[in-house]
Amino acid sequence: MKILFANHIHIARQSIASSRMRSTLTMLGITIGVASITTILALSAGASKIVVDQVDSLGGNIAVIRPGASEQHSMQGIAQLPIGQQYTASTLSDVDVTSVERIEHVKAVAPLMILGGSVSGISEGSPQTPILATTPNLEQVSGLEVSDGQFLDPDLMGSTAVIGPQLSIDLYGTDQSIGKTVTIKGKPFTIIGILKRTNTPINYNTVDFDNAVLVNLKEGRELIQGASQIQQINVQSESVEYLGGIITNINKTLLKNHFGQADFTVLSGAEIAQPTSALFTALAGVSVAIAAISLVVGGVGIMNIMLVSVAERTREIGIRKALGATNGDIISQFLIESLALSIGGGIAGYIVGYVLAFIISTFLTFDPVFNLEIAGIALVVSLVIGTLFGLYPAIRAARKDPISALRQYD
Repeated sequence: MKILFANHIHIARQSIASSRMRSTLTMLGITIGVASITTILALSAGASKIVVDQVDSLGGNIAVIRPGASEQHSMQGIAQLPIGQQYTASTLSDVDVTSVERIEHVKAVAPLMILGGSVSGISEGSPQTPILATTPNLEQVSGLEVSDGQFLDPDLMGSTAVIGPQLSIDLYGTDQSIGKTVTIKGKPFTIIGILKRTNTPINYNTVDFDNAVLVNLKEGRELIQGASQIQQINVQSESVEYLGGIITNINKTLLKNHFGQADFTVLSGAEIAQPTSALFTALAGVSVAIAAISLVVGGVGIMNIMLVSVAERTREIGIRKALGATNGDIISQFLIESLALSIGGGIAGYIVGYVLAFIISTFLTFDPVFNLEIAGIALVVSLVIGTLFGLYPAIRAARKDPISALRQYD
């Protein structure tokens, strides 16, 4: 059996080598399809990994409270806009923030109220500029750093703001804008700090801090006539060991505050990345479905070349069957040749896909991810395409009558 299998591989290699150009063009469709899928999956995995790495870099002692039941953060909620773009009423309140602050072993709490509105300086800002109302604790909880000036301080006189470095450049043409006035929703604020550049538009706060403007929570409420719009509460425990107990107490406390209604979700660790991961998974799924079209085209190419090969090698098939080869032997021979074309294209596609992913990542803020899952998907796709589109030509070859096959070229 091993000798026969090795013989099939040898014949397949000879057949492919005898028509290299035709074989290469046939594999191209598989290469393009697998390369597209590999690129998409590697980049989407890299984007999802960013959030997990951010949480880990902060010590892993962060929990996040978001409005809405946990089902909203599953695949059912991926079609919703990111938190930073949702301006509907939130189920979280100031009472919840105060209650969480009183829980034992909680080190810091930072509520996030994300607003919509216009921002302007010397130049007009983008309508999509994030306006974040929060507390000074956000600097500690989210690991933010100030490159110039200071962070938010509710005890300072007048209305003050901290802005991202890119927003400073967009509004004033420089990242040195301390003391200048930024107008937020028609109200003037004095800039007291410039954040250090993060280059992480994708993060668990769903706020691009490089392009954001931050104000104190009280002043944020005034910008929306006192309404409560807390979209997220970040909680930092004294250590990782206390986090589990804190999460349990948060759930108990908020259930009491919300009269037994579980209209909130408490996330920690990799769970914080789930909404982002689900979104990128959905986008990747749609993109992969589109890329699969080229795989079908590649599969049709494999079927076509295998049918041509069967026609060209009719006499060979007749001789093999006359010498005792079974239908199974003939099917195996041509299936192995089909799989060789498909797997060859798949390997090339996997390599090309990662090369493309790294090229594209130079224009992004994250790197693609290498993992065995993507390699496995590329291999399985290649095997399935090779088998599905090679089976019919192989069966057709096996059904040839040996006497008719031997007479065909007499």
